[in-house]
Amino acid sequence: MSDWVPCLERRPLGETGVEVRLGNDLLDDYLRFVAARCRPNTVLAAGFDLKVFFAFAGKEPAEVSTADVLEFITEQRAPRRGNVVRIEDGEAGLSARTIARRLSTLSGLFGYLTARGAVTASPVPSGPVTRRPAARGERRGRIPLIRTPRTLPKVLAPSEATALLLALRTARDQAMVQAMLLGGLRRCEVLGLRLRDIQLADRRLFIAEGKGGHERVVPVAGRFFTTLAAYLECERPPGTANETVFVVLKGPGRGRPLTAAGVDEILRGARHLAGLEHATCHMLRHTCLTRLREAGMALEAVQAQAGHRSIESTRIYLHLADRWLAGEYHRAIDVLEDELTAGKPGGSR
Repeated sequence: MSDWVPCLERRPLGETGVEVRLGNDLLDDYLRFVAARCRPNTVLAAGFDLKVFFAFAGKEPAEVSTADVLEFITEQRAPRRGNVVRIEDGEAGLSARTIARRLSTLSGLFGYLTARGAVTASPVPSGPVTRRPAARGERRGRIPLIRTPRTLPKVLAPSEATALLLALRTARDQAMVQAMLLGGLRRCEVLGLRLRDIQLADRRLFIAEGKGGHERVVPVAGRFFTTLAAYLECERPPGTANETVFVVLKGPGRGRPLTAAGVDEILRGARHLAGLEHATCHMLRHTCLTRLREAGMALEAVQAQAGHRSIESTRIYLHLADRWLAGEYHRAIDVLEDELTAGKPGGSR
């Protein structure tokens, strides 16, 4: 048993990067490996997940056993606030998604350490093999150790979205929210926008900071570009050296790129002024993509707008788009009812 206790350190690395360290050579090497392939938020999440696990296990990576991992899962499922139970999934401990993410981080770590020869095998267990027989040439699937419920994301009603926009005090803040609400951009994509990414004549944006490093070009409503122009002409500090579109307007950080924490703080203040219980950056994105689907936009087009690599990620908007689903159902049920009526005694055939 080791006396080492993980301590998460974050050091700025350039304008937008961050170096994450835990004070252990193997773990720090792995975090550098992750940093070379992933975005800063992913590295931070991985660092925090590893800190939580190794603080619980109290061991060096090479000493970790499968029993330690299973005990960790049990501990993570334990109630955190007395007997409080979440309504959405009936669980008392951490959410299934959080636990599954931490197991995925551990699996990635020990896969890396196994490849390096630092450990002989990964202590993270895989789930039991499914009963479904595999097709020819297909590997049998496994039941995940943690089942994550598929829940529908929340969206804002039109009146709530309007109230939120009216509560924003600057054209900069309104433009950022409109990029998510009208263009379906992620928070990181909004913050990653550069002046050269704005295609004003075509009313499009080039997204260079998409999830997983994937680039795309997306159209955005003219209202966004009008608000953006007001921000660039009247609010953006003159002489700002960097190319980032959205920057800090006041204080010692004036002219520097706005951070994710800064955007969240702006949204919290606007949400409070608008009297809304919930309004996050991702809710704005979900709201946009849901409304596009409700308006009849093809699922493949919604996928391209969202920047989803898999159409499966986009299918959730079929369920969110209530009016679309209702329309499809009533069209189908009318046909079925006509057939049933035609089949009744005395009905036409």
